[in-house]
Amino acid sequence: MPVPVPRQRAIPAVEGGQAHAASPSGGPAQAAPASGALSGQEPSSTRHGTSGDASHGDHGATADSGAAVQRADAVHNGGAVHNGDVPSGGGGGGGVNGTAPLTLLVIEDDPGGALTLPELRDAAGRQIRVRTARNLTEAERLLTDDVQCVLLDLALRTPAPATTSEGTAAEPEPDDELATLRHVLRLAPRHAVLALTPAEDTERGAEAVRVGAQDYLFRDELDSRLLSRAVRYAVERKRSDRAERRLTESKLRAQENARLERGLLPTPLLEGSSLRFAARYRPGRSRALLGGDFYDTVRTPDGTVHAMIGDVCGHGPDEAALGVELRIAWRALTLAGLCGDRLLSTLQQVLEHERDNDEIFATLCTVDIAPDGRRAGLCLAGHPAPLISRPARSRALVGADGDGDAGVPPVAELLPYENGGPALGLLPNARWPRQQVELGGEWSLMLYTDGLIEGRTGEGKERLGQDGMVDMVRRQLAQGLRGEELLRAAVNEVRDLNGGELTDDVAVLLLDRVA
Repeated sequence: MPVPVPRQRAIPAVEGGQAHAASPSGGPAQAAPASGALSGQEPSSTRHGTSGDASHGDHGATADSGAAVQRADAVHNGGAVHNGDVPSGGGGGGGVNGTAPLTLLVIEDDPGGALTLPELRDAAGRQIRVRTARNLTEAERLLTDDVQCVLLDLALRTPAPATTSEGTAAEPEPDDELATLRHVLRLAPRHAVLALTPAEDTERGAEAVRVGAQDYLFRDELDSRLLSRAVRYAVERKRSDRAERRLTESKLRAQENARLERGLLPTPLLEGSSLRFAARYRPGRSRALLGGDFYDTVRTPDGTVHAMIGDVCGHGPDEAALGVELRIAWRALTLAGLCGDRLLSTLQQVLEHERDNDEIFATLCTVDIAPDGRRAGLCLAGHPAPLISRPARSRALVGADGDGDAGVPPVAELLPYENGGPALGLLPNARWPRQQVELGGEWSLMLYTDGLIEGRTGEGKERLGQDGMVDMVRRQLAQGLRGEELLRAAVNEVRDLNGGELTDDVAVLLLDRVA
C-alpha cells in the first residue's frame, strides 16, 4: 500500500467540491453554502454534497457479479432487491444510531461533463456525506478515516507506473483496463469500493467485482435509491468480508498452534519393552493442547525403562514452552547415560538458563526401572510421590516371588517420599538422592502432577489431596478399571468433584507390568 499523506480532519461535503444538492424529485438544484473546494477544482453545479449519519448495507446481498447486474436492473426499474435495512454498526463505523456519519468518496474525471449524483440517503432517511476527487493524488489526500466507501469511475486515467524497490519505474501490465481500480484497492484496502462503468460495458463491471470491488453500477442509470442502497450494501459487504477473513485467519492460526503443540507432545520410546504405557493430558489453558506439565518415557539400550513427569509453576504459554525444553533435555540426557542426581543437577542448569526470571521453578519425578522390571530407582524434586498398585497379598496364596492372587482386588499405595529434594530452580547446588524401591513381579505405576490432587471436592475449600486420590484409585481398581480406562475415569472424577473444569494442568502417566 502506498504511504498515505498525513491524515487530516474530516472534510465536509462542501469542501469536496459539492456546492449544490439535487432535488429528490428531479427538480432544479438548490444552492448549498460552499466554504471551500478541492485544490485546483472549482465547485461544480452538478455535484451534490450532503451530510448526516448513516447506516450500513442491506441483509441478504449476494456476492457474485451476475447478481450485481440483476440487482442494478431491478432497483432501476423500481423493484426491491432486499427486505429491510441493515442494523447499525457496520465495518466503517457509521450506523443508524449515528456513531459516525457515512462518507462516500467519489473519484471521477469526466472531460465531457461532470458526473451528476442524486441525493443519497441512508436507511433512516438521513443524508450521506459525499466527497469528490478528480485524480488519485487528491483521492489519497481525501481518503481519511471517516470515509467508508469509494465510488470509482473506471474511465479514470490510469495512474503512473509504480516505482520498484530499486527506484526504477515498474512496467505496467499490458492491456490492463482495471489498473486504476487495482491502484485504488491497494490505496484503500479497508474501504468498500464501487465501480462505475457505462451500461454497455457489463463485462468490465463484472471483472471489477472479480478483482476486488464490492459491486458495480451503470453510469447512466444512477438514481437516489439505487446508489444509496449500493453504498450501504458495499460497506456492509466489506465489513462482512473483513470479519470472515479475520475469522478464517484466526482458525488457521489455531490449527497451526494445535499442530505445533501436538507435535511437541512426547512419543514414548519403549520398543523392546514388555511394559504397557498409557497417558492422559489436560492443559489448564482454554483451547490449548499443551500446558506447563510435561512427561516422557524412554528405554535405553541396556533395557532400563526411564519415566519422568514434571510441572513448571504456572500454566501459560511460556511455562508450556519451558516444559517442552525440559522434557527434551531430559530425554537427551537420559539417552546419554545420565541418571539420578547428575541428571537433575544438569536439568536445573537448563532451567536456570531458560527461565524468564528467578521466580520460575519446576517440580520433577523420575523413575528408572531395571531391565527385569522388579526394581526401580526413584528421585523426587519437590514432586508428589508416584502411586503403585499391586495384587493383594493373601497369606495362603503368596508365592515365593511375592506375587499375590490375581482374583483379589489390587492394593494401591504411595511410594516412599521422605527423602526427596527441592524443586528445580529453588536452591543452588541442591542434591536429589535416588531411592531404591521394590516393585514386585506384577504392578501398575502411576505418575501424576499436582493438578490431579489439588482440585476441590465440593463447594467448600477442601482439596482431594493424595489420600483422597489413593482412595479414588483403589475404588476404581476394584471396579476392574485398568490402563487408559483407569486414567480417563480418574481425571473425569477429579473434574466432577471439582464442580467443573480444573484450572491447573493435569498430566498422568501409567506403566503396567503383567507377570
